[in-house]
Amino acid sequence: MSTLYVVATPIGNLEDISLRALRLLQEVKLIAAEDTRTTRKLLNAYKIKTPVTSYHEHNKRVKLDYLLHCLDEKDVALTSEAGMPGLSDPGYELIVAAIDHGIPVVPIPGASAVITALVVSGLPTDQFVYLGFLPRRQGRRRRLLVSIANEPRTIIAFEAPHRLKETLGDIEEILENRRIAVCRELTKIHEEIFRGKVSEAREHFTEPIGEFTLVIEGRTEEENKITDETERELRELCQRGISAKEAISRISRASGLSRRKLYQTWLNFKKGG
Repeated sequence: MSTLYVVATPIGNLEDISLRALRLLQEVKLIAAEDTRTTRKLLNAYKIKTPVTSYHEHNKRVKLDYLLHCLDEKDVALTSEAGMPGLSDPGYELIVAAIDHGIPVVPIPGASAVITALVVSGLPTDQFVYLGFLPRRQGRRRRLLVSIANEPRTIIAFEAPHRLKETLGDIEEILENRRIAVCRELTKIHEEIFRGKVSEAREHFTEPIGEFTLVIEGRTEEENKITDETERELRELCQRGISAKEAISRISRASGLSRRKLYQTWLNFKKGG
């Protein structure tokens, strides 16, 4: 039975390719590439002559049946524009379709911008949350940031250069001025890794150029402390007869504070009369 090989390719430096990946790209009968120009540049560098067909966001529906038909007869390698296929790219649909058709899917691991940025960020690596590309529209992006305001794990996301300054502003406003690593052009000639506070990153990247991976510190216990002002506001709502659910919901939405901590403070009020 034919196999779909999910092949990781370099995220910048062409030397970041495994020997196994090079062998399989040589042996398969067809390569389905998200970006044929990038893939052909890699193939030419290693003198690989395997035929390449495009498979990207704009043709994935019409190409899916064709590639499944090809897999009836021959092995196919799937490559993304950079890194591991299936992460924030159309390779996901082909992988799922192959699994549904009983076609073996074999991963060929390698470079990943997500992991590369995380391990050099200087932020905790034991647990993390990957958001993919942040929403282009500010309203949707801000709602997403609000939804993760209390997330304690390290947060990783991709952003385009022309939206970076606006996004950093949203992060500072909603997630507060926490630590961040802004990784630009990873493994490429102009690689840059900025580590500092979000406000410092905003000042540093005045004219952003290149591809960006953001690694954002999760919410710390210090950030999640209830201030005297918040405590007074919660006490006033309690004294006005507002229900615990409504009061806690109001303050949590406005401050990003943990509902659990707010509820514990509320119970302390009730116990103390």
